[in-house]
Amino acid sequence: MSDDLLTVGKITGHFGVKGEVKVFSYTQPMDNITRYQQWYVGERLYKGIKARKHGKTIIAQLPDINSREAAQILIGQTVSVAMSQLSELSEDDFYWHQLIGLTVIDQDGRVLGRVESLFETGANDVMVVKNAEADDNSSMLIPYLYGQTIERVDLDSSEIRVDWTDPDQSEV
Repeated sequence: MSDDLLTVGKITGHFGVKGEVKVFSYTQPMDNITRYQQWYVGERLYKGIKARKHGKTIIAQLPDINSREAAQILIGQTVSVAMSQLSELSEDDFYWHQLIGLTVIDQDGRVLGRVESLFETGANDVMVVKNAEADDNSSMLIPYLYGQTIERVDLDSSEIRVDWTDPDQSEV
């Protein structure tokens, strides 16, 4: 897949007999995926997607997919969009994919690790920071609270500066 594509979901099943598919959305909120009118499903580009939220899933109609059998072939394939379709964010907002892999550095200049993933808790997002140098391959959870625990995100230098004390490094 091209570097200018972002995976936003996965086709998980068919819906009805007219070729609609069920899509598990990776976007937050989940129905943000319906805003994109062009999807890459696997390696193929589909234009003019019609998608809607249906209960706890997304239902989509892809052009030229008009039967249950045609939809069946797509199950398990990823859904990606071109980065150019993403909305511009304000200066201090970032897409999760931009944060993955960044080096996390505390206020004392110590490298805590790299952002492995993020997840939502309801109250705030949380970064999973993997310490590549630890023998046990451990990771820590750091709340993503910009202006509080997150002091600065610098995409150019691939760093996130945090106000955070690693419990394994703190003195008792």
